[in-house]
Amino acid sequence: MVNRNCNIVEYPRAKKIVVSGDIHGDFTQLVFKCCVQYEMTDTLIIVAGDCGFGFERPGYYEAVYNRCRDRLSKSNNWIAFIRGNHDNPAYFNRLPIKHQRWRTLSDYSVIKACGHTILCVGGATSIDRTLRMASNKFHLPNPADPLMPNLYWSNELPEFNKEKLNAIDQQCAVDTVITHTSPSFCELSSHNFLESWATHDADLLDDVRYERQVMDQIYDYLYSKNHPLSNWYYGHFHESWHAEIDQVRYHMLDIMELREIL
Repeated sequence: MVNRNCNIVEYPRAKKIVVSGDIHGDFTQLVFKCCVQYEMTDTLIIVAGDCGFGFERPGYYEAVYNRCRDRLSKSNNWIAFIRGNHDNPAYFNRLPIKHQRWRTLSDYSVIKACGHTILCVGGATSIDRTLRMASNKFHLPNPADPLMPNLYWSNELPEFNKEKLNAIDQQCAVDTVITHTSPSFCELSSHNFLESWATHDADLLDDVRYERQVMDQIYDYLYSKNHPLSNWYYGHFHESWHAEIDQVRYHMLDIMELREIL
């Protein structure tokens, strides 16, 4: 019996998996780059957060999907989106999008494709949140309209959910992790660029440390349970960096950078 706390999404027809860095709402550009420029076929494309869901009305995203659907279908490609800090969490954890070729993933979803078992966890800290909340386009959440356009969502941080990890551990051997932010021992390690924002946001540095600690907890859990972790992909920092640490390959992806899972 499938544990209701374990959301497994399978792509049995995919022959290749590619991870993308942040796209910030450039959905059609991503589809063009993958399907036309690089002529990808039979490929699952996973966006590692900051997709851009939440700044427009739901009808806008449906219209974008309708424009992209035929091209994705013709190339036999799929896109799965992980939650970033610049995404409304409601599109992922409460009212996810579930089209055949285009879906948002709830936190702690597992993707099975091409012989890989991939844990997906979203969330991070918006360093510019004080500026966003000061905008006249920002509003407090409206429970009656969770998908109302906004600039910032206070429930953006990742959470360590041991219950969901236990459910996954009972059914899956995770070899790949895709998150929006990264463990603390990975790049980006410098906090110099945060100082100017932190002068107007007393909790910023603590929240940034917390988000990285959550990723550390996920790593520690998988390690303690002997999961065969070999790759970890993330975006968020708008830079590119790739390195191996303790037999795990870590990949920080720049904006729209693509990296294949081998």
